[in-house]
Amino acid sequence: MAPTADMTSGPDNRLLDDLQHQVAVFARRAEQTRLGGVGQARNSMDRAAYLLLNRLDQEGPMGVKALAAGMGIDSSTVTRQVAPLVEGGLVSRESDPQDGRAVVLALSELGRSRLLEVRSSRRQLMALLTEDWAADEREAFCTLLTRFNSALSARQAAAPAPGKPGSAPEADRPGS
Repeated sequence: MAPTADMTSGPDNRLLDDLQHQVAVFARRAEQTRLGGVGQARNSMDRAAYLLLNRLDQEGPMGVKALAAGMGIDSSTVTRQVAPLVEGGLVSRESDPQDGRAVVLALSELGRSRLLEVRSSRRQLMALLTEDWAADEREAFCTLLTRFNSALSARQAAAPAPGKPGSAPEADRPGS
């Protein structure tokens, strides 16, 4: 939905200013800490690797194009981001079971193990940051943040990238 004059003027201005400021602060702090979790796994996996491994864990082996489309990024970006994961043994390239000529990317056992370790560390961080929140506050925050991320993805998908007719949104759900 495109903003209307009513949404960007009047009494909501202060609220919208506060919201954009809090989003900017959140983005900066998230990047500074990389929401990397706690303990030994803290900051041990960058955001791109985490999201790629998470996608492969949730959806299973897939080709670069499908992975890129599901994440709303270019195939060349996925190829570049996957290369160190393959080199590090976290992702393997396998023959596509439906078309032996094609290659799919799959989460290796080492990749699954590292993902579980990092996921656990990040879960501990979320528990620590929200330890004084009620369960319904955590639920409401997650619901609203998911809704906010979905709106961002929809806006990104609706606006063509420079030189491209459009882009696919990242599938936004917990863990992606």
